[in-house]
Amino acid sequence: MIEKRLTKTRIRAGVWEGVLTGAENKPALEVLLLERLVQGVTVDPVTDRPGDWLVRVPVPPEALNEGVQTFLIREAGQSETLAHFTIITGVAMEDDMRAEVDLLRQELDMLKRAFRRHCLETMG
Repeated sequence: MIEKRLTKTRIRAGVWEGVLTGAENKPALEVLLLERLVQGVTVDPVTDRPGDWLVRVPVPPEALNEGVQTFLIREAGQSETLAHFTIITGVAMEDDMRAEVDLLRQELDMLKRAFRRHCLETMG
């Protein structure tokens, strides 16, 4: 089985772009920001490269707030993150630690929900 990998190519005009490799069929992707789905995500085949898909994620204007905003990209219905990107606005970016802490916080919240769901399912 080929591992799927999503690699950022650029962010331009308010749209994050990346290439997903290792998917034979068109993948269903979802992008989360603060546990809410981002609308307008597109996945299109890359010409002359079977198994490669161009992923576009529009950055909603309401996401441009003071502080750190981390977007999580994953396959629909899955908990594993394929990629993430972070936008920092309104503050000087001394280092990227705030973005990493924000990402860790979101992943921890996702793990807590999955663990609680697992406990409910196994307890019957």
